[in-house]
Amino acid sequence: MSEGVRMYGELFSLKSLAGKKLPTIIQAHGWGGTASAFRRDSIDFANAGYLVLSFDYRGWGESDARLILTGSSPVKPVSGQAQKFTAEVTEVREVVDPLEFVTDWFNAIHWAMGEPMVDTNRIGLRGSSYSGGHILHVAAHDPRVRAIVSQVSPFDSRPKAITVLAGSEADQLKLAYDEATKRARGELGYPPPRQRVIGNLFGAPIRDHLLRYAPIEDAPKLKNCAVLFIDAEKEELFHIEEHAKLAYDRAPQPKKYVIIPGITHYGIYTTAREQAVKLAIEWFDQYLKKGS
Repeated sequence: MSEGVRMYGELFSLKSLAGKKLPTIIQAHGWGGTASAFRRDSIDFANAGYLVLSFDYRGWGESDARLILTGSSPVKPVSGQAQKFTAEVTEVREVVDPLEFVTDWFNAIHWAMGEPMVDTNRIGLRGSSYSGGHILHVAAHDPRVRAIVSQVSPFDSRPKAITVLAGSEADQLKLAYDEATKRARGELGYPPPRQRVIGNLFGAPIRDHLLRYAPIEDAPKLKNCAVLFIDAEKEELFHIEEHAKLAYDRAPQPKKYVIIPGITHYGIYTTAREQAVKLAIEWFDQYLKKGS
């Protein structure tokens, strides 16, 4: 449960390890993906001896969504009471809200801490694309996270760092603040699902939340957490030197930075998938299994 909304997750582990405390990897998708896309990776990690939790953010995949009243509440507020009532509502589905996403990450970790097979002292996070920045933010604020692997990830959602959104920095700022004002005044709702703002990616952003989201600033705050950054040599969605490479430079040890040659952003899921998974397993083996 995240903020009272049910999230969907999938657990993977070897039957031969049933009932044992296992080092645990938690992972979630980036901009517009779902947990189902990680099933092959989850099986690979499970075969390597890990318990794996992949989850869908609220409003994505098979998770429930936040609900908003379509009109005024049918009951008057009563101090000291939480009233039940029937009303017409609308879902908030498939919008990109990094502040909500990181809250879901924290709650996924909280949930895992109550799972019998999870070794609570050996928690690792894996994020891909947009979620790679989320896990850096989460690890910097949750000391239970001991290792993370971030692949092909942006680490700054402020207009100056996001080159794939249309318009100049000034145009993006104006649009973000205009939308925020209209939404706060009830003149604008949330974007409809399945919108495409960046290429073929599903999900329209809550732009004013992007203005306040820069996990690059969290890199120096990591403590006792080993971080592996994996980049694509021919990354086309952002400049890697302003994102993962900069985060690597700012992060404390232990850390590692790897560039996979010859691939673009989405090559991490196709031709370089096995290589990326192998790098992640080696990293987690070193810092979750060996306890370095």
